[in-house]
Amino acid sequence: MRGQERFDRLNLRPGEPFCYNPSMKSQLEDLLTKVHKGTLTPKKAMEVLKDYPYQDLGFAKVDHHREIRKGYPEVVFGLGKTDEQIVKIASAIVRKGCNLLVTRVELSTYEAVKHALPAAVYHAPGKIIFQKNRPAPPGRGTVYILTAGTSDVPVAEEAYITCHLLGNKVERAYDVGVAGLHRLLGEYDRIKKAKVIITCAGMEGALPSVVAGLFSVPIIAVPTSVGYGASFKGVAALLAMLNSCPGGVGVVNIDNGFGAAYLASLINH
Repeated sequence: MRGQERFDRLNLRPGEPFCYNPSMKSQLEDLLTKVHKGTLTPKKAMEVLKDYPYQDLGFAKVDHHREIRKGYPEVVFGLGKTDEQIVKIASAIVRKGCNLLVTRVELSTYEAVKHALPAAVYHAPGKIIFQKNRPAPPGRGTVYILTAGTSDVPVAEEAYITCHLLGNKVERAYDVGVAGLHRLLGEYDRIKKAKVIITCAGMEGALPSVVAGLFSVPIIAVPTSVGYGASFKGVAALLAMLNSCPGGVGVVNIDNGFGAAYLASLINH
């Protein structure tokens, strides 16, 4: 078998970084089997694996091994990175056929990314760029996302897109905080079907405690930096959630919708 044909059998081209996809483990096993049988030379196998387990871009090391190690591809935290850096990292991820998720980015960054990746989508409420190249393994149930107020929606939308891209069925109920508990109770029949609940709240951060007292599933509390001076940009809500009385409440960092969604997805899978 000629060298090019060997790469074709692996859906690769010479010099192209090896990428895991839904059959990642089987592809690697197939590669090793070919080397063992002598149908693929070790030198050619090294070409395929040259960017395993990560691809060094000079300013960043893109972790292509993360999906087989963690179950999900690497997610890019956009804040603090230049548009050029994000474009190069995003391109490296998409080139592998993996799903792309870039958090905390403005529309101007998306314009730069879209020029290189026309299929990429920008979700303005959550400030997220994503490109779904293939379906993720489905979760076992529904992740429900709640916000105390409308001002908490940007953080909740970051969680929503992340949950969706990680293969979860997601539903939302916004503006159901403690200032009017009848709004939360009006959603009770829908929320009780959830496998995991994410609650986003600023101000005094009371919503997770109320929700944990009503439902028997894991509650992931996200304090948001919403509120007046004494809220200390989310610190007050964070401390309130850490001191939640009902059991079953786990707390992530301030405004960390992505972290809440990632944890919820692990629970749901």
